[in-house]
Amino acid sequence: MKKTNLSDYNRDLIPDGSPWTVAVVAAEWNPEVTDAMLDGAVSTLSQHGVQPKNIRVFRVPGTYELSYAADTLAKLDSIDAVICIGCVIQGETRHFEFICQAVSQGLTNVSLVNHKPVIFSVLTTDTMEQALDRAGGRHGNKGIEGAITALKMLQFTDLAVSQA
Repeated sequence: MKKTNLSDYNRDLIPDGSPWTVAVVAAEWNPEVTDAMLDGAVSTLSQHGVQPKNIRVFRVPGTYELSYAADTLAKLDSIDAVICIGCVIQGETRHFEFICQAVSQGLTNVSLVNHKPVIFSVLTTDTMEQALDRAGGRHGNKGIEGAITALKMLQFTDLAVSQA
């Protein structure tokens, strides 16, 4: 069965987020998309027990800046995970390719170097319509998916550390 709605998940399988502090960093570029994803992420974290004081929201100018912001936040002992929200829409130049590759590699590196979950909630679409479909439209909200992924990875991290 093809999954078409990013916001569909089994709520019974999501851990209680009350022990954790999660930073959410959203790009200001394409705000009609990133604001909706940010709202979805924050709301979902709250619904699953992350206390409002433990949801730290930050804005950066664009998607490219997410890697630096994530690295800065992941270095903090007070932050358990970082959700990165952005939107890059294909244009007429190769800029799209460079930004997407740099950000995906950058965020992966940040996670591995800092040993913390860094969640890639970055839309890389051909059109604004496709982005809106994934930011609360017919395909759900990638921000919700990012929050769920962060909680599951935090649970995984706690389990792995306890079994080491």
